[in-house]
Amino acid sequence: MASSRRRRKGAVEEAEESDERWLLTYADMITLLMALFMVLFSISSVNVSKFVTLQRSLQDAFSGRILPGGRALKESGGSTTAPQVAATPPSTTSAVNSDGTGKASAAAIAKAAAAAAKAEEKDFKALKQRVDEYVDKHGLASKVTTIVTKDGLVIRLLTDKLLFGSGSATVAPGGRGLLAKVGSLLRAENQHEIRVRGFTDPVPIHTAAFPSNWELSAGRAASVVRAFAQAGVAPERLEAVGRAALDPLTSNATALGRARNRRVEVLLPRVATGAAAEKAVKASSEKPRFAPDFGPEGLK
Repeated sequence: MASSRRRRKGAVEEAEESDERWLLTYADMITLLMALFMVLFSISSVNVSKFVTLQRSLQDAFSGRILPGGRALKESGGSTTAPQVAATPPSTTSAVNSDGTGKASAAAIAKAAAAAAKAEEKDFKALKQRVDEYVDKHGLASKVTTIVTKDGLVIRLLTDKLLFGSGSATVAPGGRGLLAKVGSLLRAENQHEIRVRGFTDPVPIHTAAFPSNWELSAGRAASVVRAFAQAGVAPERLEAVGRAALDPLTSNATALGRARNRRVEVLLPRVATGAAAEKAVKASSEKPRFAPDFGPEGLK
């Protein structure tokens, strides 16, 4: 009789367990759905810099650069020495192997690179437009110009009577609002580094604070970087460089030319490089805006 009771009790417990087995399937399905939506969310927006990094990594993997020996690895066994890293990004037009299977991958990578370069060009133009709108609204067109070049987006700020006084690297009160606004726009655009370069004219300077134009140009670039950091730009994105009287925009023979060469340039360098970036630049018809008093005719 005791044995009969145990059998009946075991049958009841087994029936209860079988009734709850659907919970395991339901929990697995919910977990898979959650993972699916997380993946969909992660790929819903494209980060240009991460995309280009992925592109280069895939190109290295498919071209045999990661493992020495490439396609013939099984035959040769590879080598124990580390491969030399190429100084330039790998070409997206090379085929992986001779049977043509790599050409489709190379074409897909090239297409993706072109899309990334086009998206980056679009972002540059949108940021340029926002800066231009602020400049026009506040009557600063004679002091601030923007241009999209092969190197990236350049915001050019003439220093005279705006950012700095003569022989000074302290931001003038009239330039603080401009730097705060530009800094807020750069903070919202968080996919590029920000290289701030200071330039002077060749007129020598000898002061206790600035023994030469090198210190003056570097100090002005650092002041602009500090203003951007105060506006909320991530410090790791910022870089300050002093160029003294190098890289003049025009001749220093006239006072007007020297005034134009005294400037600070903010460069957002391109992440997308190579043929795709060059094609995007050629497709752009944008030309630099010059105020009437700083146009090519006024600098002759």
